[in-house]
Amino acid sequence: MKKSYFVGMTATLLLTASILGACSDEEGAAKKGENAGNVKATGMPIVEEKIQVDGFAAKFFASQDWNNLMLWEEYEKMTNIDVEWETVQIEGLAEKKNLKLAAGDYPDLFFASAFSKTDLLKYGQQGVFLPLNDYIDEYAPNFKKILEDYPSVKQGVTMADGNIYGFPTFYDPNFESLRAGTPWINKDWLNKLGLEEPETTDELYKVLKAFKEQDPNGNGQADELGWGSGYGIDQFIHYLRGTYGLNKQGSMNINLDFKEGTEEFRFVPATDEYKELLTFLNKLYMEGLINQDVFTTEPHVFAAEASKGNYGMLSEVDPKELFKLDGYIGVPVLEGPTGERSYNFVSNGLGNLGMFVLTDKAENPEAMVRWMDYFYGEEGSKMFFMGFEGVTYEEDESGKFKYLDTITNNPNGLNMDQAISEYLTWPGGYYPGMVRQKFFQGAEATENSIQNAEKTLPYTIKDEDILPGLNYTVEESEQVGAIMTDIQTYINEMTASFITGKQDFSKWDEYKKTLDKMGLQDYLELAQGAYERSTKEK
Repeated sequence: MKKSYFVGMTATLLLTASILGACSDEEGAAKKGENAGNVKATGMPIVEEKIQVDGFAAKFFASQDWNNLMLWEEYEKMTNIDVEWETVQIEGLAEKKNLKLAAGDYPDLFFASAFSKTDLLKYGQQGVFLPLNDYIDEYAPNFKKILEDYPSVKQGVTMADGNIYGFPTFYDPNFESLRAGTPWINKDWLNKLGLEEPETTDELYKVLKAFKEQDPNGNGQADELGWGSGYGIDQFIHYLRGTYGLNKQGSMNINLDFKEGTEEFRFVPATDEYKELLTFLNKLYMEGLINQDVFTTEPHVFAAEASKGNYGMLSEVDPKELFKLDGYIGVPVLEGPTGERSYNFVSNGLGNLGMFVLTDKAENPEAMVRWMDYFYGEEGSKMFFMGFEGVTYEEDESGKFKYLDTITNNPNGLNMDQAISEYLTWPGGYYPGMVRQKFFQGAEATENSIQNAEKTLPYTIKDEDILPGLNYTVEESEQVGAIMTDIQTYINEMTASFITGKQDFSKWDEYKKTLDKMGLQDYLELAQGAYERSTKEK
């Protein structure tokens, strides 16, 4: 009886699912083209007759009112599309968007809402998020060109069911200083002590030791510090990955790379090379050559300390921009103990995939895809990041764009991000669209950062070697999530324990056995399957 009951229930559920799926497909087909007649193929406005849509978005500054923000007011005039915005600060984003979806109280579109791949696929297959493939093909020439020019980006945004459910953040691969860059070292201190820039891990150790012990700031006090970061130990690890022969397929699957000479995955945090990397960091930590609060400090706390100028080496962006410190240059990519010398913490330019999605409540998907696509083009990118000529920026004689003094040296004492946020949405890092160097005014675009990237470039892995993020089915995503949540927590704990000396490296084999017990091999099988499926689909 139990068996027949469950068989019957299963059949009923499958039939119901197929009916619902068919209905969803029919509704989607009906929706496509329903209001297409109002949409212009090119040019502005996007629609002949004005439309209003509901949007939900994450914002960085609490003070912003997106319904009275110059960017959206001007874009409404251009497009004939009025977006009524509901916003939440980034800190409350996850809870708010999940509540909306669970209650069915969601808008036409989500903007800057950072949906994960798992959510994109789950809500896409439920019919809540619209598949965008056909709309992109017909109404998104700028984004379509990116997909054509960068096949790995197309591979990355396409889910396991073949659909694209979200527009991503895309960093122009030619914007090298946003993609690659090494930590910063105090050139004045090197000169004072008669030292060369370090080229190997051994030389880096000696330089940091000299910084700490030989009074390079000349004040007669032992107040100098070695290498510091306010964003955790990952900043140190990422810089050294290529030095220790790790992540030769880039950073988009951070725990995976190929076994030498194969296309079979290995788990990076369980390799001998990772052990050697941690051993080196343990040496630096135990001798006080990296900040001892690296596992607990917060960025603003570290910034206050770093601004004193006592660190010989810093991991963040250009110290001149971040801490108002002069004299720092990019440290070279280091050669490791086995002769490896590469900078591998590099992506294909693809950021979060779920930065703009349309829901099944969107009555004008064609228009909204055109609305979003504008920000992947030159003019849209300029407006999104620079704003409006004579109001927020000016163009100099050489054709370079720069913010006005009212933004960079605000009379009301606002910093640059605060000043520009009175006109634009972009400060804070949550946005769809394309990030181009000539329109981006963050620290990564400074001359120092550009020089740092140029110095790194000869050692940076080639774009064709970078593996896009893996796309799992809904079922696989659930399995991967269940396995990797616990495994990643354990890796983080053990990485800290090995580096700080709380755990001896004689326990390394025990650490690897624990990973296996936690389901590591099952994860590797799922990852391998997802990779092999993607290669067949190319």
